[in-house]
Amino acid sequence: MPHINLPDGYPGISAAFTFRPETAKPMRELADILLHQPNALAPGERELIATYVSSRNSTTFCALSHGAAAANHLGDSTVVEQVKSNFLAAPISAKLKALLTIAGKVQQDGKLVTEADVKAARSFGATDIEIHDTVLIAAAFSMYNRYVDGLGTVQPTDPAMYAQMGKHLAEEGYTKPSIRQPASSLEFGKR
Repeated sequence: MPHINLPDGYPGISAAFTFRPETAKPMRELADILLHQPNALAPGERELIATYVSSRNSTTFCALSHGAAAANHLGDSTVVEQVKSNFLAAPISAKLKALLTIAGKVQQDGKLVTEADVKAARSFGATDIEIHDTVLIAAAFSMYNRYVDGLGTVQPTDPAMYAQMGKHLAEEGYTKPSIRQPASSLEFGKR
């Protein structure tokens, strides 16, 4: 049950965004720039970074919705699960593994990122913008995760809902809500 009076029928961050649209707008725009707009990293790679950080923060809503978006881009949900459980063994590029190392450190404490981490990412071809955006995705998703969990938002248990949200995020981006009205027919569960 949410800690404040959030609108009924809106899961996760959707409820918080509906509650306070003036703060939702810049948060949506930031997510759209980082995850959906053209970038040196592919959208699926950026979604994997968001998924990995969200899973490390144990934020079910974000880990599953962004995992579904990553799977939509990649055409394979097994890669998403492998990244969440052990990205070093996942079938992803060495560059993305180096960037996920940086993202994992930012998720814990940005000061843990070392010059050696950055040098390793560069040695696998990461550019300054890719390193920058990895750090910003990890920092932003730690904020989004704390927003979702700090308000005690409702977290659906229906995998079909996450699949639908992931498809919307992958195809439409982040500026338009994937849920435009209360989802009262959806099965909701606790976080």
